[in-house]
Amino acid sequence: MADNKPTPEAVVQRLRRELSLQHAGVEYDLTEIVRRGAFVGSSIESHDQLPRAMDHARSLIAACAGTGRSMVSGTVILADEMSRCKGRFARSWHAPRGGVWGCMVFANTLLPQWRSFIPLAAGVACCDAVNEIFGVASSVRWVNDVLVEGKKLAGFLVESYTEPVHREEFALVGFGININNTSFPAELKATATSIAQILGRSMDLAEFTTAFLAKLALNFGILLYEEARDLRGDGFSGRQGLHLLLDRWLRLSDTLGKRVIFGFDVMNVPQYEAEVIGLDRSGGLILRLADGSVKTEYSGEIRYLG
Repeated sequence: MADNKPTPEAVVQRLRRELSLQHAGVEYDLTEIVRRGAFVGSSIESHDQLPRAMDHARSLIAACAGTGRSMVSGTVILADEMSRCKGRFARSWHAPRGGVWGCMVFANTLLPQWRSFIPLAAGVACCDAVNEIFGVASSVRWVNDVLVEGKKLAGFLVESYTEPVHREEFALVGFGININNTSFPAELKATATSIAQILGRSMDLAEFTTAFLAKLALNFGILLYEEARDLRGDGFSGRQGLHLLLDRWLRLSDTLGKRVIFGFDVMNVPQYEAEVIGLDRSGGLILRLADGSVKTEYSGEIRYLG
């Protein structure tokens, strides 16, 4: 069962390794970040097959609520393959054996202004893990598509769910990462890639999954740490006073300066072309249109032109 099966203990051990990366002169408390993020992967379910991990998560949350319990925040649900996986706008997501498919359940205690950073955390975590484990240069396309050599390696989807008994709100962070799967449907062959295709060999799925979950824990720790700093009036920890997660995203992204087509459903209903000139402090995409006007988008998606 579950080729990509990590353990909570292995995730915590990997997360603690981040403490050795702290450099002299940093302005943030990495020990505190690791502590705050350690809930991710505290419970891990591994399945041979699921229709869709997010649907399974909803069932578990509702079942817990029905017996007077709360779902453990940080629970990760993994499947070797998924048969009805989907992304934005119910697009099908190819999820055969060989990839890392699943979701993480987060009891969403964040203030509303920081919830838009959840997708950034997922994309940064994947880039961090890919770069560290495989030595492959990956980048993030707004909001959180992970690209290698211009092709999509991974995608993430965040869905909200309010359980029906106590009305507790959860964020379900879905992920699909192409590692050892090398066969794609015809409509994806030109735009998708996998680590096995890039490196020409299969990789250890359990090692990567453990690293990815540890990086996810680190970045959720950053989210909670920066929120606490802001509430105390201490300001943020990134360059030039940026939120540290946004700073990390900017370091990993190749989106700035790109000519793009934007749309809320860009594949089926593209809306306009523009140049990306920046991100605002909330993660909104700042775009310059052909007539020179500037607008900021906080939801939607882009595709690069040229």
